[in-house]
This record gives sequence, C-alpha cells and structure tokens, in this order.
Amino acid sequence: MTDLTRLTASEIAGLVASGDASAVEVTQAHLDRIAAVDGRINAFLHVDTDGALAAARAVDERRAAGDELGPLAGVPVAVKDVLATRGVPTTVGSKILEGWRPPYDATIVQRLRAAGTVMLGKTNMDEFAMGSSTEYSAYGPTRNPWDTDRIPGGSGGGSAAALAAYEAPLSIGSDTGGSIRQPGAVTGTVGAKPTYGGTSRYGLVAFSSSLDTPGPCARTVLDAALLHEVIGGHDPRDSTSVPAPVPDVVAAAKLGATGDLTGVKLGVVKEFTGEGAEPGVTAAFREAVDTLTKLGAEIVEVSCPHFRYALPAYYLIAPSECSSNLARFDGVRFGLRVGDDGNRSLEEVMSLTREAGFGPEVKRRIMIGTYALSSGYYDAYYGQAQKVRTLITRDFTAAFTQVDALISPTTPFVAFPLGARTSDPYQMYLADLYTIPTNLYGGPGISVPCGLSEGLPVGLQVMAPTMADDRMYRVAAALESAVGTFTPPAL
Repeated sequence: MTDLTRLTASEIAGLVASGDASAVEVTQAHLDRIAAVDGRINAFLHVDTDGALAAARAVDERRAAGDELGPLAGVPVAVKDVLATRGVPTTVGSKILEGWRPPYDATIVQRLRAAGTVMLGKTNMDEFAMGSSTEYSAYGPTRNPWDTDRIPGGSGGGSAAALAAYEAPLSIGSDTGGSIRQPGAVTGTVGAKPTYGGTSRYGLVAFSSSLDTPGPCARTVLDAALLHEVIGGHDPRDSTSVPAPVPDVVAAAKLGATGDLTGVKLGVVKEFTGEGAEPGVTAAFREAVDTLTKLGAEIVEVSCPHFRYALPAYYLIAPSECSSNLARFDGVRFGLRVGDDGNRSLEEVMSLTREAGFGPEVKRRIMIGTYALSSGYYDAYYGQAQKVRTLITRDFTAAFTQVDALISPTTPFVAFPLGARTSDPYQMYLADLYTIPTNLYGGPGISVPCGLSEGLPVGLQVMAPTMADDRMYRVAAALESAVGTFTPPAL
C-alpha cells in the first residue's frame, strides 16, 4: 500500500474524498510516523492523538453521509505553538505558559477545523517566536531532518521540520521577521508569509503586533496555496485584518505549475546579491534565476538602497513591541507563578515569575525594547527605526513600478550546526537578513527550494506587492515545476 505520509496534501484530500483512504487511516499513519521519528527531531511539543482521531472520524462520517467535503478535508496539519487551541496546551515554547490550555481557538484554528483538516498537535518553536534556529525553546531544540546535528531554522523550526520528516503534510507557522520562510529554506520545504492583515492574528500570542503574520507551510507550492486559501480572509475580531478577499492563490499556483512565466518581470534585489551569502547559496540562486529566465520571465536588477538598514530597524521595532506585549505575563492572571507564599509583595512575585519563566533571548529583547522606548531615547531609537521602515516601504513601492515581483535568496547560508551561533546574537540575527524587509513593508513573501549547497537545501524568496499574494505563488510554482521538490535523507 502507498505510504500515506509521503503524499502531498492535495493527493491525500483526493483519496479521502474518493473513499480510497479514510481520514482515520491517514491520521493514524501520521501519528505512527511521529511516534517513530519525533524522538530524534523534537518537532512536536504536544501530540493530540485523541483529538486528531476524533476529527478524522468526523470527516469519514461526513463523507459516508454524502456531505460535500472541502479541498483539504481529512488532511493532517501541525500547528505552531503560538496559536491558541481550545483545551490543548499552548506554551509558545516558554516555561511561563507551561501547561496553559486556552478556553478558545484562534481564528486560524477555527478555520482549520471548519475546513475538515485534522490537527495533529502543536509544534516546537523559539520562545515567544524570538529566534532563528528553534534553539531558544524552553523544551529543547528541534533538529533538521536533513542533518540532525543542524538547526531547522526558526522561530518556526518545529513546523518546518515536521514537514521535512514526513510527520505532517501541512503545518501553520507565523512570520515576524522570516520565521516561516527561513525554516522553509533550510529544511527544503515551502513557507509563505501572506500580506500583513491577510491572515488573522486573533488568538496568536503576540510578539510584535505590527509584524506578526500567520501563514502556511507545506512541501509543495500548491499545498501551501490550498492552506492559505483556508486560513486567509477578513476577521472582524482582528483590528488589523484587511477587509478584502484572499487573492486567488490556488489558481495562481496551478498556472505557475505549467512552467510558463512569459510576460512576468522579476527584479533581482541588488543589495542581496553581494557580500554576506555563502558561495554555495549564491550559486544555487543564480542557477534558479537562469531557470526562471528559461521559463519566460524577464529578469532585471532592482536597487532597494534602504534594505541594508532593515536588520537594525527591525531589532529596535520588534523588541519595543515585544517589551509592551510581554508585560501581560506577570504571574498574576495566567501561567507560571513563582514565590507566592504570602510573604512577598506583588512586585516581588512578578519579578521572580518573569525571572524563572522567560529565557535569555526573551529577556534580552525585552530589555532592548524597554530601553528603546524609555524617556529620552524614544525618538533617537524607536522613532528613527520607524522612519527607516517608511523608507523601506518606499523602496518596495518604487520597485513594484518596475517589476511584478522581487526575488532573492531566502537566507544567506544553509542550516548551520546546533550551538554554532547561540553565543553570538548578532550572527544569529543575520539569518533573517533577506526576509526582514518584507515584514517591515507588510507585503507577502514565499520561500521555495531552488537547489542544494553542500548537500543541504537552499531557498529562493519571491516578494510581491501587498494583496498580490497570487503573484508570488505563480513564480514559486513555476520554479518548482522546473527544479522539483527535495527529499532529505531517510531518518
């Protein structure tokens, strides 16, 4: 019998809809796979076996009753542990929320359930989504299925690793500075960041509210588009949600899969083709550009001069917003509480709780943000960073008058060894060098595998104008049709 864990999401949905495989069979196959390999990968923080099988049985009952099933009904999905899930532990990779079971579902989780997908469980992540390697999780690092001594990217390394290890055909991530695209690149999977506001943040534990964007992760571009279509769209409970329909990303992916990019103009970002990238990454990217040219795309070089300031601007804006958002974790209302023995003041309990509950990277960013927002420094740091953000947005706007989409490598390097950069935060931050500008602008971006360097995956990033998510799917699917998908060594 076909190994159900090796099929794409669209293939699984077809089998379930036709009755050639039951949703329960599909779900059990993936639960068995998790049991077999996750001890070596640590992609999951919680596996909801009973809930997954119950959801699968409900899909089978609907099919037996003759109900019309959605395009992803019966397909398993893993959810990054940053999204609230009713009755299921939601830790955000932190000790401060260990054991917390939300009384409600995030909007995206609600939409997944309504579409008939089967939630397998919650995936590992850098604590509060702060990191680029999933080494800052309070529950241990996730490992890259391509080489278990290397990182799977971050902060959503668990969601990407679950795909590469064939533990799930689909997963949900969140992208604040590249946390969907960068893990996709280093694990040889597809990761898409929708337009900011194109997917709901309701129920997403906030890191940086003006940047956080939930999005789809998959092993193929079409599967990512199908998942995007399910989770996207306006949500009145999210004040930043865009009141507009989801672009037809599925049609765009199918069009791109024909391998025809005639009439599409792509801009290579000049500032991302010079120093900083490993030679193997640069070589794989150039080969991919040649492939896109052969598919009919016109390639032009585009200068975005302020992109070089995106990294320092981001590391003022994001920590500032994190400092404000994480003030709610005080040991009083929910989560961990330390030192409440009746002999300490509220301030002492709060201090002890935050000291015990937050890890070093979270503490570092809270302190940076608090300093940047403090009296006398606000205009010099946070205010200046917001001005740079405006200049970066202008660069994007100008570029999109010349081209339909921009392309660049997704990351400057392939997956690095575990522990190689944890002692040097700046070197860790460089992992998001090419992805951060898109977050500051608010537009969509996708990473699609484009080759290998030293036997490890390299990703190509496609960036599109706001609410033109379909453009990036077309280009990514066209490249995928030419270079294929990438399979890691057997676990």
